[in-house]
Amino acid sequence: MEKSVKKESFLAIALPAMLCCALWGSAFPCIKIGYRLFEINSANTADVILFAGMRFIVSGLLVLLIAFIGGNGFIKLKKDAVGSVLIVSMFQTILQYGFFYIGLVHTTGVKASIITGSNVFFVILISSLLFKEEKFTLKKFIGVAVGFVGVVLVNLTSDGSGAGLTLNGDGFVLIAAISYGFSSACLKKFSAKHSTLMLSAYQFLFGGIILSLFGLMLGGRVMHYTFSGIMMLLYLGFISAAAYSLWGKLLASHEVSKVAVYGFTNPVFGVIFSRILLPDENSALGLTVILALALVCTGIFIINSNGNEIRKRRLNGKNTIFYKY
Repeated sequence: MEKSVKKESFLAIALPAMLCCALWGSAFPCIKIGYRLFEINSANTADVILFAGMRFIVSGLLVLLIAFIGGNGFIKLKKDAVGSVLIVSMFQTILQYGFFYIGLVHTTGVKASIITGSNVFFVILISSLLFKEEKFTLKKFIGVAVGFVGVVLVNLTSDGSGAGLTLNGDGFVLIAAISYGFSSACLKKFSAKHSTLMLSAYQFLFGGIILSLFGLMLGGRVMHYTFSGIMMLLYLGFISAAAYSLWGKLLASHEVSKVAVYGFTNPVFGVIFSRILLPDENSALGLTVILALALVCTGIFIINSNGNEIRKRRLNGKNTIFYKY
């Protein structure tokens, strides 16, 4: 009986988390394809930021639509949730994707996907050490260290992913990963009081509007519209709407480290989709890249290999059983 429940608990996290990561992994090449379809000059920061803003406005609207179709009705923004929405939006959408979209212009899809895998480390560190959401154990430290070696390794060679670390490329993607760490910790904290769907919808809308206005103020323009481009924009919006909403529900119901560790698979999916969708990029799957992927994936096993201990914790005033696996 215990094994059956434990397996069910594992799959309840693993399957939806992997789905989220697969969606996010596909975003790396799809953003670059979106630039081409909309004829966006990737060297023009204003155009890039405006495109990002458009995507997240679509994401926010899609979350509201998904909630409505799912029988939750129209989700209203509660007054006492405004502050929480603004904080999450600042880290999750404005800072993270502002830096990410600019950084992605100056690095390859493969390299960006692997660097983004470092957000797992920041999520666990920030949640454990700053927000005190959970205990930072030795095994978590080892998992973080092993995975981070993979992230660093891929930046020490030109084998398959470009040479060296650039501030406006890889550096900006890394800053985006740190910002994501703060957003996940905040979402975990705020979801104890507010609906994750509400937080997701309105933080995307607010962040998308801010990014769009900022892009327009800098002179950004997106003028070329085609059916293929609009479909790609809708897909990019769907990625954020579906994945982030589902991820938020997982964070609200489970330990942050148990969920965040699956972010190590982002590089795996990012590399796969980049190789399929961006064959013209100089991003061959060399030995170093494969080794880096193996290291970050090893973090999943290390952080999740905590024995078979069953423990009880109090979540939202109710006794909830968490299984270590």
